[in-house]
Amino acid sequence: MAIHAEGLVAIVIFYMLILFVGIWAAWKNKNSGVSKGADRSETIMVGGRDIGLFVGGFTMTATWVGGGYINGTAEYVYLPDYGLAWAQAPFGYALSLVVGGLFFAKPMRSRGYVTMLDPFQQLYGKRMGGLLFIPALMGEIFWSAAILSALGATLSVIVDIDINMSVVISAMIAIFYTLVGGLYSVAYTDVVQLFCIFLGLWISVPFALSNPAVSDILVSAKETIYQSPWLGKIDSNDTWLWADNFCLLMLGGIPWQVYFQRVLSASSASYAQVLSFLAAFGCLVMAVPSVLIGAIGASTDWNQTSYGALPPKEKDESDMILPIVLQHLCPPYISFFGLGAVSAAVMSSADSSILSASSMFARNIYQLAFRQSASDREIVWVMRITIFVFGALATAMALLTGTVYGLWYLSSDLVYVIIFPQLISVLFVKGTNTYGSVAGYVFGLLLRIGGGEPYLKLPPFIFYPGWVTQEKIHHLTGDVEYFIQQRFPFKSVSMVASFLANVAFSYLTKYLFESGTLSHKYDFLDAVVSKHSKEIMDKTTLVGNHDNIILSEMAPVRQALGTSLAGTFTNTEVLSDDGESSPEPFHNEN
Repeated sequence: MAIHAEGLVAIVIFYMLILFVGIWAAWKNKNSGVSKGADRSETIMVGGRDIGLFVGGFTMTATWVGGGYINGTAEYVYLPDYGLAWAQAPFGYALSLVVGGLFFAKPMRSRGYVTMLDPFQQLYGKRMGGLLFIPALMGEIFWSAAILSALGATLSVIVDIDINMSVVISAMIAIFYTLVGGLYSVAYTDVVQLFCIFLGLWISVPFALSNPAVSDILVSAKETIYQSPWLGKIDSNDTWLWADNFCLLMLGGIPWQVYFQRVLSASSASYAQVLSFLAAFGCLVMAVPSVLIGAIGASTDWNQTSYGALPPKEKDESDMILPIVLQHLCPPYISFFGLGAVSAAVMSSADSSILSASSMFARNIYQLAFRQSASDREIVWVMRITIFVFGALATAMALLTGTVYGLWYLSSDLVYVIIFPQLISVLFVKGTNTYGSVAGYVFGLLLRIGGGEPYLKLPPFIFYPGWVTQEKIHHLTGDVEYFIQQRFPFKSVSMVASFLANVAFSYLTKYLFESGTLSHKYDFLDAVVSKHSKEIMDKTTLVGNHDNIILSEMAPVRQALGTSLAGTFTNTEVLSDDGESSPEPFHNEN
């Protein structure tokens, strides 16, 4: 296939713009936070906690609005058996940000945490923090891999260049400016990313709508023209499945480091809430052009276009409907501008997940679990190394693994089923302990894995009520694939079971040990008996491998910044404007 020179030029221009903004942001803010006394590592993770309303609103919106969001929304609107009724991401993630802003942003920001895993390690100890790091890491890495995989496919539509080369180049650019500037580079490139998406898609939509091959989308919304109406419908048999998926987006979209990374970088707890609400509105606004493009794809007679007689759904290319519409229904110069902008935006949306994963590893695994005495310079280098390693890992998965989307679906389910109930427990339920946390983890994991995962061809070993056998036809090969579909809302049931197991086992073990039914020597996790455990980080001590580190021996708390160690676990009311509205931190009691 011939390389499209115009498309290649557009890609280069937009990529250079993203790279320039990332490097400029790093240079502009190189002394931010550090000059006020904050650690360099914390500045990389949360940007000195001085992200303002304008940049903060854009970067919070970009938590979910990226390549996967706009492509996925257009795909579901286009798919004949789904339509707008099943395009749940816009409303699901918008409500996720609203719920996060109402209930989670203020307590997390006001206590001066640096990563999402801090409260878990504070209450449940370093080993439990390490266990919870696993699904969180999987979610971030697989999300980055899915983004890069989609990007390679998109670029192949635009310029007909090698997919592997495009993925590697895109990943290298994102890794480079993230290495240089940390959260500042991520935040400022998010601003450019959203402008690119907004302008690129809205410039293209009028041209696509006016193409002679496209029917009136208001008519095709309710009537069958080339395929079933794009508004879609929810069959009564699928009601619980729809509700389960919606809860997964709404509640499962909260416990992600990419979200709390933005929350914790806000200049105040109240700002963090406002940014969440602004981002919820931004999610809905940014979804509109994707919905229109999906509707245009469903209303097009593809035989009249340069794409060919067969529509994308019969070529198993429904997931690429957005770049296909822009490529074949718009004039070339508009097509290349729109696709170039979208591709640059997709590339930019992989950076925050890579930074999130490296932040959690450097702080919660390396520093708090193994090297409490590590210098700030050492933590910075660990972050830089892990940014490169996790970026390379996501790139390799995008190139070598054909089931990257299945891996991300499963890992996002685990975030919902395991981490969300643990987050509720650690912030709002007094008296939970490490034994309950482990029980909730195991219950949630078994119940979710037991339901199977069709994308990974993982068969279920728990058949929930209402399960059915479905078939999937691969149009290009004619192969028929059979899989088990669980119509029971087992993901949400698994989440609730995980929460109840956490609370029940916490209170049970507390009663057994404190009543003397079980000897204190069996409290091997030191979660109930030992108030000043080596494994529990409480108000007075921070864990050492052998000796407790007294906080008075460490750097004093800096109110405005929330220092990475002392401030995280002692200053529970970092900001004066929060008063008594934030829940008090809970610790194990004898």
